[in-house]
Amino acid sequence: MNKNFLFFLKLSLMLIYLVIAAGATVRVTGSGMGCPDWPKCFGYIIPPTERNQLEWKPNHFYNKNEVIILNKSLRVAINDFRSQNEYNKRNWNPYLKHDYSEFNVYHTWIEFINRLIGAISGIAVFAMFCFSLFLWKKKKILVILSFLAVISMIFQALLGKEVVDSNLLAYKITIHMIMAFIILAILIYILYLSKIKPIDIRFNNKIIYIITFGFFLTLIQIFLGTQVRQFIDIQMNEFPMQNELWLKFAPLKFYFHRSFSLIILATNLFLYHEFKKIKIIPFSLKIILAALLLEIFTGVLMYYFDFPISTQPIHLLLATFIFTAQLYLILQLVIKNEIK
Repeated sequence: MNKNFLFFLKLSLMLIYLVIAAGATVRVTGSGMGCPDWPKCFGYIIPPTERNQLEWKPNHFYNKNEVIILNKSLRVAINDFRSQNEYNKRNWNPYLKHDYSEFNVYHTWIEFINRLIGAISGIAVFAMFCFSLFLWKKKKILVILSFLAVISMIFQALLGKEVVDSNLLAYKITIHMIMAFIILAILIYILYLSKIKPIDIRFNNKIIYIITFGFFLTLIQIFLGTQVRQFIDIQMNEFPMQNELWLKFAPLKFYFHRSFSLIILATNLFLYHEFKKIKIIPFSLKIILAALLLEIFTGVLMYYFDFPISTQPIHLLLATFIFTAQLYLILQLVIKNEIK
């Protein structure tokens, strides 16, 4: 197998995990509109660090699409020009996609770092695809899946634009996150086809049924988590800086999500028991169990300690570990014949 291909495949996986964690940090800190335009940030490649950088200035050269804040609204430069002594509205267009016009350097740079990691991960996925071309004769499926990963990354970037343009509509954020899980699934499948050998337990279909059922439960739990997260977003807007009120009047789905984690844990402990009978404990199963225990722990911290800021990104990151480790294990168990 091409070493460069494997390197960029593993790098892509690590970066996508990092993007998910960064995205969760953006969400919990309320930094999603730290950059109100896309793909630049206030019209800059490197965003501003001070509010006065976004104020109109006389005798100043402005680049096309550069953004200023004027009278609590955004204005976008129509062309490259140098300003005169007085503001001329003919040089500017109002920003019409939303009416958000605040600047918070903390939020701006959190969102910028999130976008930067996303861009680097896109480059890594594209590099993986380029090196996959050398494998066309040996394993065409890797080239096809790598190309699908590139297309998915482009679509994910466009979804990011939609999220910003909509001023963070909750359902668009959820779609954006689900797409990240789909990209992870594609990369895990590529990793399996590239390197991982199947576990020969054809005589024990019971194990396959349990892990498949457990994976199905995880998908339900992730969906419930997105619904709970949307509720928390609403509470964050209604009670800013009052974390203790975010679970006020929590809907039934929150309590179902909380209790459902115990069912998932029990299912995977049963899976561990079945593997122990045949004296095989896959490393991916150890990851699943460890991540589940930590996932429950971070959930307890959020509920009883009013959402410590680091717990939500960790909670989501652990969910991605569980999702990918279960998928990885299913591939090892179910797909026994190498795809040409």
